[in-house]
Amino acid sequence: MTQPLLEICVDHLDDVTVAASAGADRIELCASLELGGVTPGPDLLDRARTLTAIPIMVMIRPRGGDFVYTADEVAAMAESIDHAKDRGADGVVLGCLTPDGGLDVPSVSCLVARARPLPVTFHRAFDEARDPLPVLDGLIQLGVERLLTSGQAPAATQGKGLIRDLVERAAGRLIVMPGCGLRASNIREVANATAAVEFHGSASTDGRTDANEIRAMRRALEIEGRPAS
Repeated sequence: MTQPLLEICVDHLDDVTVAASAGADRIELCASLELGGVTPGPDLLDRARTLTAIPIMVMIRPRGGDFVYTADEVAAMAESIDHAKDRGADGVVLGCLTPDGGLDVPSVSCLVARARPLPVTFHRAFDEARDPLPVLDGLIQLGVERLLTSGQAPAATQGKGLIRDLVERAAGRLIVMPGCGLRASNIREVANATAAVEFHGSASTDGRTDANEIRAMRRALEIEGRPAS
């Protein structure tokens, strides 16, 4: 049985230590979580890398707002990927859409190639896509390893049906990772409903990473991961 994995997103150096010590399996590192996360400064990644050995996925997003990018913005994202690779990132997180809500294939293809051999997670830009299933198929074809999604709903608990459909359609070719609003109180419900094995959350209280919440989420996932007796 595949063991569940818990990824915690953070935007402060102190929270890297909190997340790692409380039981996070992986960290998504970004700046300005209040904007949904943007590319962190090189200093933050340099210092975070010295604090933990668990994998760090680095957000590659040049600004808040929509996910339709100019050629100059895509070039800046490519440079940010280079910087992340040079500083020991274990993967990158990105997402690009066309103005009509489709997958921006040229931009994503370019950025995936730039990231190799690091894995790429396509973030919740997916939740703004016009037609999710063709976008999923496109991500698989482009070699994206993981998709973070709420199932195109305000929270993953409300998007469970689509998340389950995505897991089934991906059929192991891409990891579908539920995220948005996950807490210890509902993560098991989402795990049961979707058959997902990786989960993403901020586990925050009053805007900062909450070690007790991470531990509780971890316990809920471990219970979920045990074979039925």
